Amino acid sequence: MDRHSIQADGVSATISGLGAELTSFKSQGREMLWQAGPVWPRHAPVLFPIVGRLADDRLVHHGRDYKLTQHGFARDRQFAFSETKAASCKLTLRDDAATRALYPFAFKFELTFAIDNGVLTVGYSVTNPGQEVLPVSMGAHPAFRWPLADGVDKDVHTLTFDSDETTPLPRLSGGLLGVADRPSPIHRRVLPLSEALFANDALILTKPSSRSVRFEAPGAPGIEMRWHGFPSFGIWMRQGGDFLCLEPWYGMASPADWSGEFKNKPGLALLAPGGHLDASYSVRVLEP
Repeated sequence: MDRHSIQADGVSATISGLGAELTSFKSQGREMLWQAGPVWPRHAPVLFPIVGRLADDRLVHHGRDYKLTQHGFARDRQFAFSETKAASCKLTLRDDAATRALYPFAFKFELTFAIDNGVLTVGYSVTNPGQEVLPVSMGAHPAFRWPLADGVDKDVHTLTFDSDETTPLPRLSGGLLGVADRPSPIHRRVLPLSEALFANDALILTKPSSRSVRFEAPGAPGIEMRWHGFPSFGIWMRQGGDFLCLEPWYGMASPADWSGEFKNKPGLALLAPGGHLDASYSVRVLEP
């Protein structure tokens, strides 16, 4: 099966088996997800087993080097649909010879998609079936259309968090976390949006107080996102693209001044044999 569509309560979603990627999210027939394109040919890639970059794309385990590129390999791997229903589905990815050549660990990684009461919830679960500790990160990368409606100026859009978020943000240098921070552009709870914010890559909230955010513009349908189990949050767009990515993360890019054994990388989850890690995010459309 290449893809599966789910629907309920006027909301629909389509999920591809390739990368377990959400490729459509509609409310009352309105598409709210970026429909890919030359500027960025993805919709909502799944980040696993890393979030962001490793220095030189280099993972070191027991002194041996492995090449693991930005955001990991899950977004380009074929998942198996292990469950398909009218309003939900589950997809599974397990380690194999190809993944172990990049990331020398046993894992079981599952994503669930479910619509209930007008809300789409995406669940992430990783389990360690191996005999050694599993160091792992995972994250979401959904791109919502920006502007949210035709004819609405991009610069009237805002993000509103549920708590004040004024802590300085880390700078990115070559995709790695820099040693110096930047002042937060968030005015207490509100971030006025413009493309200029992303001239130097993503905005990263390493430990946000919030667990929800609203993406809105006057006269347009909005998006409310909530997340659980993801301690960090990224915001990103690519210059020239009509989308905004809202990204709950467990983990982030390597600090520019860090190197060493992968299991010691800051921000990873360390799962004991038999252990598991669960997280989720949900989105609903706010009517204008």
